Amino acid sequence: MAVDSVTFKLAMSKFASGVTIVTTKQAGVRYGMTVASFASVSLEPPLVLVCIGNGSTSVGPIRLAQTFAVNVLSAAQQSLGARFGGRADDVSTRFDEGEWFHLVTGSPVLKSALASVDCKLVATYDGGDHTVFVGEVVAAAACEGEPLLYFGRDWRALAS
Repeated sequence: MAVDSVTFKLAMSKFASGVTIVTTKQAGVRYGMTVASFASVSLEPPLVLVCIGNGSTSVGPIRLAQTFAVNVLSAAQQSLGARFGGRADDVSTRFDEGEWFHLVTGSPVLKSALASVDCKLVATYDGGDHTVFVGEVVAAAACEGEPLLYFGRDWRALAS
C-alpha cells in the first residue's frame, strides 16, 4: 500500500531543491512556470529532466513545441519564482518582469538567471499526476551568484 499524500508531501518538503522557471514558446506564445523538480540525467549526450504537473498550462505547449528552457533562479529572484508559481495576481503578466531572450530553440531564457539550459525534447514519460520531460541540452549559459532554494514549503537562501 502506498504512503498517504500528506505524509509523502511532508517527507518531500525536507529535500532542499533549487528553484527554476521552465519556459517554452509555441505558436508565438510564451509559457512558463516555476519548477523545483529538475535534474541532470546524462553528460553524453547532455540530458536534463523536468517534472511538470499535468494540470499546468505548459504541458501541452512543451509537447507541441518539442523544446523547453530551464532557468535556475538566484536568491534575488524570489519575486520571479512567485510570479511564475502562480502566486502573482495576474499570471498573464509573468514575462513582464525580467529581461528575456532566446538561445537556440526560441524558448524564453532569463538573462540574469544563474544558469539556463535550452533543450530539445527527446522523451516524455507518464509520471502519475505529472509529466516527465527529458531534454537534450543544445545551449547553456551560467553566471555567478547565490541560488534560490525551496525547503519546508518555503523560499530559502544559503547561509553565509
